[in-house]
Amino acid sequence: MKSRTVIALWSIAILLGISVYAVKKSTENSVKTTTERSQGEKLIENFPADQITTISLTSAGTAVTLSLKEGKWCVAERDDFPAETRNIMEFLRTISDLKVTHNIEAGPSFAPRFGMDEASSDPLQRGTTASFKDAAGNILSTLSFGKNLDSAAAESSPFGGAAIGRYVRNHADPSGFYAVSELFPNLTAEPQGWLAADFFNIEKIRRISLTRPGSDQTEWELIRDDETAEFRFTDAFPGVKIDANATAPLKSLFSFARFDDVVPAKEVETLSSPDKLQTATIQTFDGLTYVIKLQPKKSANSQPGSESYLLTVNASGEIPQERKRAENETPEAAQAADKAFADRKQTLTKTLGQIQKIENRTFEVGKFTVDALLKSRTDLMDKGPGPEGQPANGETPAFIPPTPPLQQ
Repeated sequence: MKSRTVIALWSIAILLGISVYAVKKSTENSVKTTTERSQGEKLIENFPADQITTISLTSAGTAVTLSLKEGKWCVAERDDFPAETRNIMEFLRTISDLKVTHNIEAGPSFAPRFGMDEASSDPLQRGTTASFKDAAGNILSTLSFGKNLDSAAAESSPFGGAAIGRYVRNHADPSGFYAVSELFPNLTAEPQGWLAADFFNIEKIRRISLTRPGSDQTEWELIRDDETAEFRFTDAFPGVKIDANATAPLKSLFSFARFDDVVPAKEVETLSSPDKLQTATIQTFDGLTYVIKLQPKKSANSQPGSESYLLTVNASGEIPQERKRAENETPEAAQAADKAFADRKQTLTKTLGQIQKIENRTFEVGKFTVDALLKSRTDLMDKGPGPEGQPANGETPAFIPPTPPLQQ
């Protein structure tokens, strides 16, 4: 092949290569976004989750600070009450893996359109802003979470479309706003939304007493002989019977107790009602004694049936260290009994340990949590007739006129 032909072919190949490169580059430039992050990319390339020791969340009129102290997360606005660590770690993990599903080119001034209006007093328009700091107080990242991204609704549906994502703004990225597939349904700036749910649990109740509101005088005291027996009054008059239906809930009182909030120490006095304070003393068959003080919470906005109560609890007792062996106990029975004793001892030790952590705390609980306890003596009595036709509750019967004699 002549050299002239070879040079011509090489020239043609070079021109074709240049043309292909130019076309490819032109195509890339035509679809390239002007936002820093594109669809499928992580919202934050290297989120420093392992360096974060403080998370501050703010919304319309609410704020909460979550702090890592001595290896444990706590809620600052609740006197450093333990936070739900699992929820915090899940929140950080989700942000680390958060990917962009849609990018919108818009400057920070467009934030209100995406539900991130920091001047709004409406939580739906304000959204929630999260700021992440390290141990030195340096801000590592700040994100705002706005409105949900809804799917197209069917024309026949009156409820609209289902949420398929949420708008997010990275404050370090002024190039735009992003949609992500995560909804963050539990994200809140309310302190009570981050509190650890661990409370106290009372089992095997043997004796209960309750004082009158605002007094040390006992309203009533109940006792039962074993775990299967019914309660009875410790000081009942002859013929007075207990209402088993009224006392049945007391057998499992505080077995599944939950609290709504932890009251900061500086607010307790303002919310207290000393004239309505009552003390419940509960003894168990395991030898533990619980002293519970409760009173209605002062609130100008409480609605009938939705009252809250302030509650404190402390516990004491000696946990048996050795099991009393039965006579003629077989080795197999002894082994099973020893295991049951050891398990129960471990449970009681854990129970006392949990209560010691919350003894100086004041909790807000719903009325339904303590409703079974807040009964008068009359409420616990059987309303049937007492001896010689007298009412069991001691009320004076209505006057019944004598029947006139039969006429001849």
